[in-house]
This record gives sequence, C-alpha cells and structure tokens, in this order.
Amino acid sequence: MLLKILAVGDVVGEGGQDILARRLPGLRQELGVHFTVVNGENASGVGITPRQARGILEAGADVITLGNHTWNRIQIGDFLDKEPRILRPANYAGRVPGRGMGVYACKGLRIAVLNLMGRVELNPNLDSPFKAANALLRDGGYDLALVDFHAEATSEKGAMAWYLDGRVQAVWGTHTHVPTADTQILPKGTGFVTDLGMTGPSRSVLGIKPDHSINLFLGGLPRRYEEAEGNCKLNACLFTIDTEKKRCVDVCRVDIQE
Repeated sequence: MLLKILAVGDVVGEGGQDILARRLPGLRQELGVHFTVVNGENASGVGITPRQARGILEAGADVITLGNHTWNRIQIGDFLDKEPRILRPANYAGRVPGRGMGVYACKGLRIAVLNLMGRVELNPNLDSPFKAANALLRDGGYDLALVDFHAEATSEKGAMAWYLDGRVQAVWGTHTHVPTADTQILPKGTGFVTDLGMTGPSRSVLGIKPDHSINLFLGGLPRRYEEAEGNCKLNACLFTIDTEKKRCVDVCRVDIQE
C-alpha cells in the first residue's frame, strides 16, 4: 500500500488558521492524503491556545506538533496532558506537561509521530534531540515513524535525517518559516526536507509585519510582534510511503499561494 502523509508548515496567526481551515480539507481530498501533521506552535503568533489547537484538528490535522514557543501560552499545559493528538518537543529537559511522541491508527497501521527540537542557535538547555530520538524509537510498538524536527540550523536538521535514515520513514524540518527545495529520499529510504515553510501571511517577515523586524535590526526598542495583513500561503510537503517495504518512495512540495 502507498500511504500519503501531508506535513504542513508552521501555522502563523489568525491568517494561518484561516487558510488552513479553508484549504486543508480540499487539499487532503485532492491529493488522497491518509494522514496529516500540522505544526501549530505559532497559531497565536507565539504559542498556541487550546481553542486554536481544536480549530487546527477540526480543519483536518491528525496530529499537531509544536516547538520553541510551546510555553508562550501557558494555558496549553493542561491541554497537552489531556489531548493525545498534540505533541510538544520530546527533548525538553525536566518535568513538563504533555508528550513528545504519540502512536496513531491509520489504515490498519500504527503511525508514530515524534516531535523534537534543535539546540544549535535555538535552545542549548534542551536534552540532546539525537539521544531522545534514539531512546523513544528503541522500544518499537509502531509500524511507521515520522519526525518533525523543529530547529534553526540546517546542518542540525540534515544530520538528524541521516542519523535516522532507515529507522523512520520521514523527517521534515520546521521553525525557520522558509520553504526549502531539497526534497529527497536518503539511501535507506527516509524522505527528507530541510524546512516545510509556513502557513500564514505571504507579504511578511516570517509571518509578521516587516517594519517590526526592520525596527529590531536597526536597534530599536523591542516591541510585540504583530501578524502581517494580506493574502496568505500554505506550505507543505507530501510524503508517499510504501508500507510493505517501509520506505518513502516520493517527496514533493505542495504549496498554495492565494
């Protein structure tokens, strides 16, 4: 069987939530998608609320992954414990709410989804994502495995994909909000893309008003970022997996620009 997995890039603000709700159901149907993972850590601009998480699930996400802004909306804590379809990075140090890996039923298969976060230029206080991945994948209990690696450094993302080649069926990067054109299948059958991109305002700097970033780089006083206005885009990648051989056989970008 060929299983189609859709991975959707970071949802940013109200605009990102809106285009996801409007376009994801049709996209799933058009592409024959069986399972969808959406990164939602920027649904509030920074962080995500339970209401926003429910909206993303209702739009068609089977699993929501998060990242470095997980705790910016602290009310998400209890929701992470109660809702198994939302994950936070597995390698957070210490005792925090939620889980970093889940196993979900799809077409008679058990699909493991693992959420990890990088340390290079992002959060050096995390546990090693490489050791966390190794520990969580060691026990099995699943048929296929997918990894959202929320990281800043492209080298760290690439290293993770090669480290897990043959042990998982897909690895994709999130966090930088810039889609990359390096979709590929590694030698042992793992599909990989360095970054999915983002789902949110197109005419922006990573989803926010450009003048806010300009102000920062010109040495202005920090101020609260505001979501940019105007048309939005949806960045995603489609991974096609041969479930018998447990190999990814195709990776392609699926981007919508309004």
